[in-house]
Amino acid sequence: QVQLVESGGGLAQAGGSLRLSCVASRSILGRNTMGWYRQGQGEHRELVASITRNDGINYSDSVKGRFTVSRDNAKNTMYLQMDSLKPEDTAVYYCKLTKYELGRTLEYWGQGTQVTVSS
Repeated sequence: QVQLVESGGGLAQAGGSLRLSCVASRSILGRNTMGWYRQGQGEHRELVASITRNDGINYSDSVKGRFTVSRDNAKNTMYLQMDSLKPEDTAVYYCKLTKYELGRTLEYWGQGTQVTVSS
């Protein structure tokens, strides 16, 4: 079992920045992908960005060029640098770890951190 804890959310003004962190309770070495998802009020949860163990990166079109995902495997931590924030970025942001072990796919989620962007 792996616990994920997000931090760094809060209130920002449009055009501002925030940096989210996601710390895993166990090593994130091995075959896995980590991702940031978000869910606005009344909306479905959507992928924001993902990053593999070897730094293969994918962004949603809505954040491309504004957000940067990274990870530090030695610290069991993934980050999301969010710049040029917009009010539509307001959502609860979740961290997800997908591990591939012995033919199984295991998924873990954090509890989420609220990001609110004011206009």
